[in-house]
Amino acid sequence: MNKTLVEFKHVHTYFHTESGVVKAVNDVSFRIREGETVGIVGESGSGKSVTALSLMRLVADNGKIESGAVEMDGRDLLSLKPEEMRRLRGSEIAMVFQEPMSSLNPVLTIGEQLMEPLMEHRLLSRKEAKVEVLSLIGKVGIPDAPRVFAAYPHELSGGMLQRVMIASALACSPKLLIADEPTTALDVTIQAQILDLLRQVKEEYNTAILLITHDLGVVAETADYVVVMYAGKVIEEAPVVELFRHAKHPYTQGLLKSKPVIGERKDRLYSIPGQVPNLIGLGDSCYFSDRCEHCMDICRTKQPPMRAQGAEHRVACWLYEEESR
Repeated sequence: MNKTLVEFKHVHTYFHTESGVVKAVNDVSFRIREGETVGIVGESGSGKSVTALSLMRLVADNGKIESGAVEMDGRDLLSLKPEEMRRLRGSEIAMVFQEPMSSLNPVLTIGEQLMEPLMEHRLLSRKEAKVEVLSLIGKVGIPDAPRVFAAYPHELSGGMLQRVMIASALACSPKLLIADEPTTALDVTIQAQILDLLRQVKEEYNTAILLITHDLGVVAETADYVVVMYAGKVIEEAPVVELFRHAKHPYTQGLLKSKPVIGERKDRLYSIPGQVPNLIGLGDSCYFSDRCEHCMDICRTKQPPMRAQGAEHRVACWLYEEESR
């Protein structure tokens, strides 16, 4: 088994608003091993992206990482000085953001933007960086590298921009690549190509990938291990095959039931009733209790602890606790 590369330990990230404190990441713990793809799944608002931004120390101004640790190679990333963290971003940890068009500078060419991390982190000259960038553009499957090098973001399609973002992330051969909804707004054919590219990256560079998505099909196809989040908390985690075959938490089971099955005809697709709760003023109850068909009295008064349900399967649900019987 590969050794642990990154480990989240009881991370709490809160946003302070006029309406109150939003507990976007609430006591999150999990690990990512070297060369492993970990998928974080959950509905919008479950805390997936904020978890990744906490690791990168890129939380918005009204947000604060209140407590916890994110350890990588023996260092707590949350306690590093800003300059030390800046050196890590792009070199050891890289992120492919959700919207490539808004992540690239519209007034700089693709080449200029791809050369920057190479000159900053690897101290290459402009000439050396250009050679490297032309090679990177080819590696991510974009034809006619010189034309793309000289192009501006608005001149490329969404799929090509996403490949450019992946090329930028790979420029310094990071140990961890964070991909935040990398297939959003892309058509199905391009989605498949981007997922193939991520698999190639993992195999060629032995890069660990943290894949944030709400698409269970993407998770099944790409991830080795799955972390399910709900209302800022991790409620279940397991190897991908184990999770799809033996999901324990009612929320995870609901997500899997919501996925259409090819060849199966239904009058209406299943959907989990209700909505994700407001993250301001959450009480001590299980956050899923109002939407759960198995809800018991204890669910309304007490948070379930995370417990092992096998070698690598863990779940936070009172259904599996003796105390609730």
